[in-house]
Amino acid sequence: MTNLRAGLIGLGMMGRHHARVLRSIDGVDLVGVADPAGDPHKVAGGLPVLPDIESLIGVGLDYCVVATPTAYHEEVGLALAAAGVHALVEKPLAKDSEGSAKLAAAFQAAGLVGAVGHIERYNPALQSLRSRLLDGELGDIYQIITRRQGPFPARIADVGVVKDLATHDIDLTAWVVGSPFVSVAARTVHKSGRDHEDLVAVTGQLADGTVTSHLVNWLSPMKERVTIVTGDRGAYIADTLHADLTFHANGSIPTAWDDLAQFRGVSEGDVVRYAIAKPEPLRTEHEAFRDALLGKETDIVTMQQGLATVEVAEAVLASARDGSTVRLPH
Repeated sequence: MTNLRAGLIGLGMMGRHHARVLRSIDGVDLVGVADPAGDPHKVAGGLPVLPDIESLIGVGLDYCVVATPTAYHEEVGLALAAAGVHALVEKPLAKDSEGSAKLAAAFQAAGLVGAVGHIERYNPALQSLRSRLLDGELGDIYQIITRRQGPFPARIADVGVVKDLATHDIDLTAWVVGSPFVSVAARTVHKSGRDHEDLVAVTGQLADGTVTSHLVNWLSPMKERVTIVTGDRGAYIADTLHADLTFHANGSIPTAWDDLAQFRGVSEGDVVRYAIAKPEPLRTEHEAFRDALLGKETDIVTMQQGLATVEVAEAVLASARDGSTVRLPH
């Protein structure tokens, strides 16, 4: 079988990593790269740096990775769909739900595989967590908490913290338990002098009744990437910075000190940190997309799922603007 011919448009901070991984996975040849701004990280190798998506399509592609600024996702993605080229588009799928819906519809109508680069799904800690939840190891799920905090990333120019960072948490929360958001309430702040928000606090609810909470900002001097899932058998803590997964079990041994037992509600049980394989998430994401193109059963973030995430992000921003709880169709 001949290798898949892959292209890459966007050679910035994320594009350089896509180029590296595209060159490293089996069954794929990186045959063309494009960026109107050139190649600041020198990742093209011996390939010419093409100026636009039309030139890149002209190379002859089976699929293309889109790592341009979000504002150009719709234009580039629609050109790929029209040319019959499968695409892996960096998250968010597009700058708004209207553009996202156009992309999803175009790829579906053309019979193409379209996926969105929500890389957190492929973090080893979250992959292991989801597998354990699907096996029912936590019992009934009550709550999901995420915290995604850190310094401001200079690479961001066209979106705020909701669409750049919170979309990770929106996607992984709905995916890890297999249930969509039905409502969100949020507050944002603007502290850095930009047009876009720098911090968001979100309370949400999923269709299965799970309560969610998300604290996301790029105002913090400490970097934190944590997902906590609490259920009737205990709690999982996924530290996605270090790809660690820890389980805190609800204990079965009664607490003898009456006042303490009354205060805690549940008793502390064993704490287990799992030894899990830790492949690079971006490589796992690319391998899953390659396998989808080859017709294999695999877990990719579909464009319909990417659209749903953008719709939730817009609901978060709408809630923050007028102080309301926004309900979502599901």
